[in-house]
Amino acid sequence: TIISALELMGDQIENKTLRKAIADARTYVEKGGTLADALRVNPDVFPPIMINMVSAGEMSGNLEICLDRLVEHFEKDNALSSKIKGAMTYPIVVLCVMVIVIIVVLVAVIPNFSSMFEEMGTQLPLATRMMMAAADFVMYKWWLLIIIVAAIVFGVKFFKKTPFGEQLFANIGLKAPIFGNLNVKTACARFARTMSTLMASGISMIDAVEQVAKMMDNKIIRDGLMDAKVQVSKGVPLSKPLKDMPMLSAMTKIGEETGDIEEMLSKVADYYDEEVEAATNALTAAMEPMIMVLLAGVVGMIVAAVYGPIMSMYDAMDNV
Repeated sequence: TIISALELMGDQIENKTLRKAIADARTYVEKGGTLADALRVNPDVFPPIMINMVSAGEMSGNLEICLDRLVEHFEKDNALSSKIKGAMTYPIVVLCVMVIVIIVVLVAVIPNFSSMFEEMGTQLPLATRMMMAAADFVMYKWWLLIIIVAAIVFGVKFFKKTPFGEQLFANIGLKAPIFGNLNVKTACARFARTMSTLMASGISMIDAVEQVAKMMDNKIIRDGLMDAKVQVSKGVPLSKPLKDMPMLSAMTKIGEETGDIEEMLSKVADYYDEEVEAATNALTAAMEPMIMVLLAGVVGMIVAAVYGPIMSMYDAMDNV
């Protein structure tokens, strides 16, 4: 029974928040409530797609089938997110290491050369003077650096929440080189997979489009899907509002004509999953040489700033 299943799950789960949410759901069901309503008690734990599909499964008598589809949906959605995170892990780690190395050079290496440079009594190169100024700033005014970085981070987050900022970041997310193509394909994969899962569980197309729209992070895509929901409610086929996504629109149209739109959307989701994987591989391959060039540039600047004055001193000694 559902109550026994919830009790068994609660005993096995280690996460305290999830364990409490399942206990609340079991208590609610024991009092005669439905499982869907029990999950609504903790909306921060159970996502809307899960609640609505459980509700559809209970009404249709196919709860087990709906749960199986949920498992498949979450597994593939998690695999999609993991691919994107995996593509971003390498460049983020390298950039963090680069920042740490630069700080170590500024704090531990440059000060040792500063006294020697001052004794030379000659005009130092611009790169050396900039490096010494940066070292002094990091050593003696590090608190100001933290304030500046924190102000930038909070400022960007606040600006991103404004209507103009959200629209601007949405445009950048769709049109940025390399990343824009990946974001579009990821959105298409998520839309197709979620729509197929929801409609196969008996949820109406209008409600399914609205739920998918709320799951989208990009404002432009979210607004486009909400507009599609309005058009579908007026009797317009779903394939027409999706005209900006040719593959998705064409396959949706075929599904509408054959009456098997769920299967068509599932095939589209599989197609875009492969496209996302190819795009992430291309992104990783493109970023590796870019990062190497960036690292080479930073190392070159440090070497030029440190050894430039030394070489000038040697040349002056040779001339004497």
